[in-house]
Amino acid sequence: MLNEFEKIGKEALDALNKVANSAQLEEFRVKFLSRKGSVTQMLSKIGSFPAEQKKQAGALANKIKQNISKAFDEIKSNLGENAGSGGPMIDVTLPAAEIETGKAHIITQTTNELLEIFAKMGFDIAYGPEVEDEWHNFIALNIPPEHPARDTRDNFYIDDKTLLRTQTSTIQIRVMENSKPPIRVVAPGTVYRPDTVDATHMFMFHQLEALVVDEGVSMVDMKSTIAQFIEAFFGTGVKWRLRPSFFPFTEPSAEVDLLWVDKDGNGNWMEVGGCGMVDPNVFESVGIDSEKYTGWAFGFGIERLAMRKYGISDIRLLYENDVRFLRQF
Repeated sequence: MLNEFEKIGKEALDALNKVANSAQLEEFRVKFLSRKGSVTQMLSKIGSFPAEQKKQAGALANKIKQNISKAFDEIKSNLGENAGSGGPMIDVTLPAAEIETGKAHIITQTTNELLEIFAKMGFDIAYGPEVEDEWHNFIALNIPPEHPARDTRDNFYIDDKTLLRTQTSTIQIRVMENSKPPIRVVAPGTVYRPDTVDATHMFMFHQLEALVVDEGVSMVDMKSTIAQFIEAFFGTGVKWRLRPSFFPFTEPSAEVDLLWVDKDGNGNWMEVGGCGMVDPNVFESVGIDSEKYTGWAFGFGIERLAMRKYGISDIRLLYENDVRFLRQF
């Protein structure tokens, strides 16, 4: 009977030496070390030995089991953590997989580039809340209660007096409430409007607001600043224009269009933002003397600036989180 124990031990060690992967190791465990395995069954036979041989049989059986268990654990360790789970063998000598680091989204990259350009032009940076009250979003911007821009279908209202801001012009009001002229700031931020989504419209997008207030500020100053910005951001040779428009908070008002030329050479004008001289009513709402000071402001869509610069034909591509698209930037 003791010879049988030694035979089981030798058979087990021979089988263990042939194990090459985790699947084979699991087969070995089931055959020898499981509840019905050969080694476990060997221990259950100790009770059938004559009394004078039980001590010797127990010592031999335990020694055999310890040797087999130790060898099993060593092989399992060498095969890696997945041994016994049916997973592949892990070669710890292979080089580690390269960790791919992330980077800023194209909208963030564009925003940072815009802020850097205007910082070099002497502008400070201001920020404001995305959830606004009607005073900052409408009333102070010369948008009365009966104005169609306040319609519930054109805004994301939270309650009767609160909504998600529809424009970064709200930051203008906050700056003028807390600062005295001269004022020269840009303000980036997210805005929300329930627009129908298409190639150039989203219900959430980003704007860059600019505000200059001082004595003697004119429309010429605004136009020259926009021209400098366009050349700094897009390079020379970009065609743009000012087109007369209307906004309640500026008078006179204009829209800025950039010429978009597609891959087939067809040109179309794309509106990228509105601008104009600050309406005297806005100055009065924030306590600035409109007889002494004048000012200009603009609000540019950051997504549209990025689309024009990088040749992106559909604004939705910026929000689909397709890694193949984002890696290009």
